[in-house]
Amino acid sequence: MKIIFILSSLLFCVALGAKPTETTFGQVSVEVNTHVVQLEFADTYELRSQGLMYRKSLCAQCGMLFYYNQSKTGSMWMRNTFIPLDVAFIRKDGVITDISAMQPHDESITASSEEVLYAWEMNQGWFKRNGIAVGDTVTIKE
Repeated sequence: MKIIFILSSLLFCVALGAKPTETTFGQVSVEVNTHVVQLEFADTYELRSQGLMYRKSLCAQCGMLFYYNQSKTGSMWMRNTFIPLDVAFIRKDGVITDISAMQPHDESITASSEEVLYAWEMNQGWFKRNGIAVGDTVTIKE
């Protein structure tokens, strides 16, 4: 019964757009072309749901890697997200299938064109500035 109350309260707060408590993410290293980047790692449903929401800024080399647990059509939205982001969807074999720009507070769905295992978010324009494109292969070191 206590669990139902807690879950109901959390859902109510989310529905109202309330900011949840601070979430702690793990870290993961990602390598593509000549770039190695340390990212926050969202590898559970709860962490993927929180993502980069409520952040007012993101350092130049900061980002987040979302792990879906199994290959599927990846999808993202920007509810409660204040930072313009790009998302790169990554297949199980590490190949980037799509890179899409996303705007703050846009609740439309950005989806992958293929089944993917990961989604990688960075500041908007980061992939282009660093010469990273669809078809490049990413190595993920957990």
